[in-house]
Amino acid sequence: REVTEKLEEVVMIWTKQIRQVLVESEQIRREADDVGPSAELEHWKSRMSSFNSLLDEIKSSRVKKIISILQAARSKALQQWKELDHSITIAANEAKDNVRYLYTLDKFFGPLAHASPVMMEHIPSLMNTVFMIYCTSPYYNTSEHMTSLFLKITNQMINTCKAYLCEG
Repeated sequence: REVTEKLEEVVMIWTKQIRQVLVESEQIRREADDVGPSAELEHWKSRMSSFNSLLDEIKSSRVKKIISILQAARSKALQQWKELDHSITIAANEAKDNVRYLYTLDKFFGPLAHASPVMMEHIPSLMNTVFMIYCTSPYYNTSEHMTSLFLKITNQMINTCKAYLCEG
């Protein structure tokens, strides 16, 4: 019984730490007003790395042993643990999926940043790719994500035009 209580304390600490990671990941990002679309890809790559590391830790043999002991003891602490494990898995899958879809836009980011203001040749393909992401992504097709992406694409177009004007 004493061992079970100690292990439950450990799981409760982990639960609190994981909840904190989840809460922080859902907070609104603060970004510069002129940040371009590559920042969106970098954000999701970073988030994917964080959640994958957390998943690796959760799936480690040390954690599995503790969870197995608590399952055998029919601990009530496991309900919260299972919910958090599920939430972390969903967050990791979302980040992985978003990185995969945003990589399809990566080929447009360079030309968008370094083209002359007559960048119209890239726009139809870029918009078609964004549309395909919106139609097929199970996670990225929210108005919040799409607005953020369109804002960053627009910022990059404005930055490119500004740079062109300052050169001439």
